Amino acid sequence: MSREFRIVTVMALGFGLVGIDRFLIATMYPVIAHDLHLSYGDIGVITGALALAWGASALLTGNASDRLGRRLILVGSLIVFSALIGASGLATGLAGLVAVRVVMGFADGAYTPTSIAATLEASASQRRGLNIGIQQMMLPLCGLGIAPLMVSMLLKVIDWRWIFLLFVLPGLALAYAVSRLFLDASTDGSKGRGTRLRLRDWLEVLGFRNVALGGPLMLCWLTCLITTSAFLPNYLVDYLKLPFGQMSTVMSAIGLGSTVGTIALPWLSDVTGRKPIMVGSTIGALASLLMLARTGGQPASLFTWLFMVHFFNNALITLTVGPLCSESVPPALIATASGVVIAIGELIGGGLTPIVVGQIAQRIGIEHILRVPCVAMALGLVVSLLTRETRPTARGASLLSAST
Repeated sequence: MSREFRIVTVMALGFGLVGIDRFLIATMYPVIAHDLHLSYGDIGVITGALALAWGASALLTGNASDRLGRRLILVGSLIVFSALIGASGLATGLAGLVAVRVVMGFADGAYTPTSIAATLEASASQRRGLNIGIQQMMLPLCGLGIAPLMVSMLLKVIDWRWIFLLFVLPGLALAYAVSRLFLDASTDGSKGRGTRLRLRDWLEVLGFRNVALGGPLMLCWLTCLITTSAFLPNYLVDYLKLPFGQMSTVMSAIGLGSTVGTIALPWLSDVTGRKPIMVGSTIGALASLLMLARTGGQPASLFTWLFMVHFFNNALITLTVGPLCSESVPPALIATASGVVIAIGELIGGGLTPIVVGQIAQRIGIEHILRVPCVAMALGLVVSLLTRETRPTARGASLLSAST
């Protein structure tokens, strides 16, 4: 088994657990909100707290992993979030749930840029888009595709608190596997740049155009992801009056659409170039969001448009944190660049947006929440046109990059 295959496989499995860690709670929000007496605003605070911690952690630990190596960050984050996902089931109110999700966000944020860098470093240049797509698709597949279906089945036989505990042991087992895989110093990713975090590293990566634009792009993509994943269950149940089982089925479209798009479109970008796929995907996501907002309580139509929204949107996330950053900066700063982009996106798009959307739902009605990602995607289209092509291997890509 090749080193490339082993690293991509393990990094993908870890990101699948990160996806469950982050999004398992979303499908259970209608049940948890009833038990713990949570409002729409509270759901926004819980979702935003994790994202804010995720962004701050990605900023710091991305640079740390470039200096200290991948193994320490990856193993430590896997152990922490495995323990904390179980602790989510012990919460008795808003304060406890927020506290657990904040610490969990720090662990998830540490794993994300480090695993992206490890995947890209292990990949042959002609397979970077494919491999980062495989690694990134595990988050939506597990967290947004499989988890809603599991929750729907498990809630029929066990209390929601016990569902969180099911994922503790798999996480610890994976931490052990990662510790063994990165024992060899040649696979650890440290570039010998010293052990201290440096402001100069962050300023250096922000000097690259794609990294500077990548933060605002991630803000737009995460606004779409977080708004739909956190608030759509209540939108479907409370506004469109779907039964819980139909809601869970519709919500699985986020994970399934994201999974297909995350593999197919970054893989295609290995051939066509990155920029044409990003521009086309932004247009596709915006059009699908508009159609979703116009769809009533028809589960099949809701599933189709939600699938298409995330088919395009998750490909945009993958290309932005992966090739767009990694192919723009020196190899020694890959995780730093990814961490900066993730931090900007998470702190605003993932952190503040759900708080704002929660207040919109609370004050003027949950039926208005889809306006927010529509605006974000329109802004993302403008910014994506300003990016530079990092793999101009096709005529279309060359023409687009010539315009910037």
